[in-house]
Amino acid sequence: MEQKDLLQNEFTDIAPFNDEETDAALTRLSNHPNTPWVSKYIFPDKPENYLRDLLREIHTVDDFQHAVMAKVVEWVIDTSVKNFSYEGLERLKAIPGRYLAMSNHRDIILDPAFLQLILIKNQIPETQICVGDNLLKVKSVELLIRSNRMIKVIRGISARELYLSSQLLSKYIRETITEGRGSVWIAQRQGRTKDGNDVTEQGLLKMLDMSGTKDFVQNFAELNMLPISVSYEYESCDILKAREILISRTQKYIKSETEDLQSIMVGIKQPKGNVHLKFGEPLSIEEIEEASRCDKNDRYQKIRHAMDRRIISGYKLWKTNYMGYDLVFPGDKYSDMYTPADMEQFKSYVAKQLTQVEPSLNRKELLDIFLRIYANPVVSKENLETGE
Repeated sequence: MEQKDLLQNEFTDIAPFNDEETDAALTRLSNHPNTPWVSKYIFPDKPENYLRDLLREIHTVDDFQHAVMAKVVEWVIDTSVKNFSYEGLERLKAIPGRYLAMSNHRDIILDPAFLQLILIKNQIPETQICVGDNLLKVKSVELLIRSNRMIKVIRGISARELYLSSQLLSKYIRETITEGRGSVWIAQRQGRTKDGNDVTEQGLLKMLDMSGTKDFVQNFAELNMLPISVSYEYESCDILKAREILISRTQKYIKSETEDLQSIMVGIKQPKGNVHLKFGEPLSIEEIEEASRCDKNDRYQKIRHAMDRRIISGYKLWKTNYMGYDLVFPGDKYSDMYTPADMEQFKSYVAKQLTQVEPSLNRKELLDIFLRIYANPVVSKENLETGE
């Protein structure tokens, strides 16, 4: 058996579909009963069977991303984003070889989707995308996601299984990057940021280091870690996140079977105001060397803080963030960043969002949590400036 076949067999369960698998998956999706409805929703000016016919004509991953997924993301921007912008692309272009893009995580699918659109628009190869297998419970969704360069991250398993799964994922990511097969996007933490605080999980860095066969410095240096900050003027699924935090304070929060899909749809359709993506400075060899001189877990903490500083500093603050701050911490500290009319409009928005969940929830606590989702990025910036 050739080395390529051995590799494919080792990673079959988590790797994105290849062209042949994508061709078969898209054919199945073209026959799905919901395809005409989705087609009319995303391509309203096209015939009802436009998407069905398009899927049957596509035979490669690249063609699928360019002909369908890019159009879908453009549609999302056209219908729910006031202005989409990005900066720092020159930092990505300067990276020698493939890279690991590590981003804050505010929306289940749009964070990496916006990145892919930027790459396509600038004729840069797209990344593979790490996504939790909780999104793959519906077969049609799995076919769609794995045809879109998605790497399956297995969750909800025993500690022993998790260790073995992490080893496999770490090896796949490292070999994909170091052997030049592709770049990879991964969120800085498992699951979305619910409270507005973007923090890198130390366990994620340990997972990435698991597959390294060299010393600490070389293991991290060869990943070419690139921080990315995605900023939404109106937080994706803000009221659903506030609801989850509130319920979690008194009991274990258990998701319904369709909750993740609901969050995906809300995130897609919810008006987002302005959206900005910033490519930060890649992790430097000097920072990795400095971290390597620390003991045990402290070295991962050094890497974590370096990535956090870049992601937080790259986060673009909007009027909503400043208004949220001044409502959480009563005063007018940032009143020069918005008008009284802006504040009244924001208060109306907040009040409307709070009506979207069950009235039995404590409204005072819910309001405080909701406002802090917007205020916390300002607090994080302040702490960064003061060195806290």
